[in-house]
Formats: sequence, C-alpha cells, structure tokens
Amino acid sequence: MFSKKEKILLGILASVQFSSIVDFMIMMPLGPQLMRLFGITPHQFGLLVSSYSFCAGLSGFTASFFMDKFDRKNLLLFFFVGFSVGTVACALSPTYELLLLARGLTGVFGGVLSSLVLSIVSDAISYERRGSAMGVIMTSFSVASIFGVPFSLFLANEYSWHAPFLFLGIASLFLCVVAYFGVPSVRSHLEHPREKEAVYQGLVRIFKNRNQVRALIFMAAVIFGHFAIVPYLSPSMVSNAGLTEAQLPLIYMIGGLFTIFTSPAIGRMSDRYGKHKVFLYGAGLCTLPIFAITNLGPNPAWIVLAITSVFFVVSGGRMIPATALVSGTASPQNRGSFMSIVSCVQQLSSAAASYLAGIIIVKSSAGRLENYEIVGYMSIAVTLLAIYLSRRIQATEGPTKTPQEPIIAEAH
Repeated sequence: MFSKKEKILLGILASVQFSSIVDFMIMMPLGPQLMRLFGITPHQFGLLVSSYSFCAGLSGFTASFFMDKFDRKNLLLFFFVGFSVGTVACALSPTYELLLLARGLTGVFGGVLSSLVLSIVSDAISYERRGSAMGVIMTSFSVASIFGVPFSLFLANEYSWHAPFLFLGIASLFLCVVAYFGVPSVRSHLEHPREKEAVYQGLVRIFKNRNQVRALIFMAAVIFGHFAIVPYLSPSMVSNAGLTEAQLPLIYMIGGLFTIFTSPAIGRMSDRYGKHKVFLYGAGLCTLPIFAITNLGPNPAWIVLAITSVFFVVSGGRMIPATALVSGTASPQNRGSFMSIVSCVQQLSSAAASYLAGIIIVKSSAGRLENYEIVGYMSIAVTLLAIYLSRRIQATEGPTKTPQEPIIAEAH
C-alpha cells in the first residue's frame, strides 16, 4: 500500500499529531488540580482551555495568507519548534496568569500543526490512497487516548501538574530533530509559476469557490456535532451514568484501543468504497451512541464503556473520510492556505459548540447534568446536516498515473 519512505513520513507526521492532541487533551482532566492549586474558578479554568482554541483559530486564519509560499517542511519545523517551546513554557509557569499566556502561545503554533500535517499528507499521497493515509494519521488520537492522557495523569499525580507538560515539551523538541532528518522537502506546490497578487487574494479565491465553501460549512458541521458532546462526556458519565472518577480513564483507554484497529480499516474502506459512502454510514451510525450517551442513566460500567467505545469508533471513523473529502477540494498550489482556513473553522466550531452546550446544560441540586439530551438532539441534527452537505462536495483531484509513488519522490 505504502512505500518505505511514505511509511516513515506518515509515522513522523502521526507523532507530531499525537503531541498536539495530548497537549490539548491533558488540560481538561487536570482541571481539579489546577483550580485547587491556583485558587481559580471554573470560569477561569475555562479560559485556560479556550485560550488555546481561540489563539489556534486566529493563527490558522493568519497562516492562510502565507502557507503556500514556503516549503511545507520548513513551516512544519518552525511551528513545531514553537509549539514545543510553548509547552515547556506551560510547564515552567509559576502563576495562573503566566500559564494562561503560555497556553495562548502554544495555541498560536499548535493550531497550524494539524493543517500542515494534512497538507503534507495530501501532497505526498494520491487521492485514491488518501483515506488509508488519513486512517494512519488518525491513530494518533487512539494512542493519545490509550497512552498519552493516562501517562500524563500519572506524571501529574506522581509529581505535579508541571511534569506532563515538561515531559511532552522535551519529547516534542526531540521529535523536531527527527522531523528535520526524516521529513523530505515538500516544494511541489512551488514549482508552478504564480502571478503576483495581494496577500488577501488567496482568501478571496477560497470564498469564491462554492465547492470549497461547502467543504468549510461541512467541516464546521462535523466538528460542531462532535464538540457539543465531548467536553461534557466525562462529567455526564459520573453525574448521570454512575461511573466513578477512577473509572473515567477506562473510557479513553478502551475507546482508543478499539480505534487503533478500526481507524486504518475505515481509511482503507474509504479508498475502496468511496469517501462519500463511508462518511454517510459512519455519520449515520454515530447518531446512535450520541442519543444513548446524552440520554444515559445509571447503568453497569460495562454497558457505559461499551456505548462510549462505539462512540469513539464511529465518531473518529467519520473524520477520516471527511478529512480526505475536504482535502480533495483544493489544488496542491493552494492546499496549505485552504487547510489553514479549515483548521480555523474547526477551532471556532469546537469553541462555539462547547459554549452553546455550556449554556444549555445545567447542574441540578442532586448533581445530575440536566438538558444534556437537548444537546444530543442538537448534535444529531447537525450531523444529519453534515451528511447532506457531504453529498455536494466534489473532489477536484483525479486518478494519478503512478499511484504507488505520487509526490513524495518529487519532494526531496
């Protein structure tokens, strides 16, 4: 399926994605410890989480103006080094205010990493095999759930909240060296002559392209439907479903374990049966665990974990064909700018979904999260909208003459 060089490239890019996912995910379970040590309110802790997303969204928008003007490898190294330094700065922050500033700095660099990873994958792997490649990249979430988050919580409990950020920052700096030697130069998008144009013309070109506008609205719907549920998954499992806090890591570990096997398989299915069809079935099936989770009452732990594991599989699975679909709407010459706007839309959609869900959900005097089912119905409705939009997205890339060795050979 993939050549040796492609496997090395995908392994490094998945590792970069893993680092950024762990950095983002670890903040939420550290909430009780940080609120206690800094003496901050839940609202102030919410600012720590949202500061990353807000800065990442602004960074993705700004990056769209210059992403296609440089070698993608150089941009990856620049932003990954900045992300690594920002993570170390989080570890060394002695006060809430400095930690808030460091989280924003990390978001500025980390918010662009995902779009760069996806741009490089899209340039290096032909559209016919891109679903399989996206499946490999998406396993980074699985590994983060199984190993990254539990290990980070172990370090925080064993030492302090500083420890997981310090470990991740140092490991990321080491990975920067690996990426320097292991990722080839990606300049194929620079080989075609370009007319001089104003910096905002790239943005104008995207919003004049109806297919790309539909792709952006589609991705916004996919992310909104996901993040309306996810931030309140753990609290609802304790307050509504009857899990203990000690059992919460099992949600991520078991769900992540399943997706390690299902993500690559779903990627291959996307290439074999078509991205549209696999997304249709994946998103349709996803409405079932969404309904179950948001209407769940006290149940045995094995039932709760079975439902959340199905949610992990189908929710993560729908992102694979969705990402491949969206990447196929941009030409290689403009893909970096477009994927940066996609990243911006993802960050803003996740922030909007979390904020709106937070307004709807209330905590009763008995400690139960009320109105979570309303959020579930909203998520299902937006997911159905995403299914409708997916049918109207057309890939601009066609079959390649040499699918086994696409652009990666040219990238050196």
